[in-house]
Amino acid sequence: MRISVTSEGEPRGAAAGAATAATATATAATGHPDDWSVLAPDCPSRVVFGRIGERWTMLVILALARAGTLRFTELKAQVGRVTPKVLTETLRALEDDGLIDRRAFQDSPPRVEYSLTPLGVSLLEPIQAMREWAEQHVPEVLASRERAASA
Repeated sequence: MRISVTSEGEPRGAAAGAATAATATATAATGHPDDWSVLAPDCPSRVVFGRIGERWTMLVILALARAGTLRFTELKAQVGRVTPKVLTETLRALEDDGLIDRRAFQDSPPRVEYSLTPLGVSLLEPIQAMREWAEQHVPEVLASRERAASA
């Protein structure tokens, strides 16, 4: 599936509709979202919350949102500073969770491409909000770190 996104990494057209449909389908299949609480120690939503918060997850999702489909080396170059082993583990976990699609081709040499699923696209809005917050508040966070280091 190829996802069309704006320059800010947000889905356009059918992709935006797919994200809404994926969210509605997930809610229908699992019950009302208020039934889940990441603050409850045994809630399975903690696993999902943890996956989204892992070090490389959001960067992989943003890179795939921008490009639509990427091969492993292209994805590694976009994410930057991630080892092949860690990127492979991240991609496998995201695929297992249904957030990305892995497509293998029988070319020589073998070729594998990754893209967001509709469920992965549904994460773009909250990730974009976190990205904007992080980019907006870099000066305050860095100043706070500097004050803490010199205290």
